[in-house]
Amino acid sequence: MENDQHSNIEKKVLCAVITVSDTRTDNTDKSGRLIIDLLKSDGHQVNEYIIVEDDSGKIRQTVEDVVQRADIEAVLISGGTGISQRDVTIESLQPLFDKTLPGFGELFRCLSYQFDIGSRSLLSRAIAGVANNRVVFSMPGSTGAVKLAMDKLILPELGHAVKEINKDLFSDKEF
Repeated sequence: MENDQHSNIEKKVLCAVITVSDTRTDNTDKSGRLIIDLLKSDGHQVNEYIIVEDDSGKIRQTVEDVVQRADIEAVLISGGTGISQRDVTIESLQPLFDKTLPGFGELFRCLSYQFDIGSRSLLSRAIAGVANNRVVFSMPGSTGAVKLAMDKLILPELGHAVKEINKDLFSDKEF
């Protein structure tokens, strides 16, 4: 199925990008920069970029703060989705979700299996959901995973997801 079917009705989205890592910096965060570049090249606006360490409390607080902002409609997170002891992004996000979007993780793992890392994709815990009427996507921290998630899933549906979240909230505005 062609992913362009909604492109003419979707709005550009105000985004926050969060990288979860104990080791990456502004200079070494290739995945965060890739997300920003892909968003901007698709016409979206990045209003926040944060690197937060692999600490559940800090991740949760960062996301809670970002989803309260009026200038943020979507949050894109990379890192911390694996199964090591330090990978706590998923556990940090799940309590914040008002709704989950299980299709994102399911499709990401299928695509990752097929086009990127094969059977290792079963170790990915990528998820998405809605927190305070903001769509939140959490993907692995590798640039290959980010490119795959952004190109195949997030960018084709980002504007549509925001429109769907907001359609009952602002009936007098067009999205």
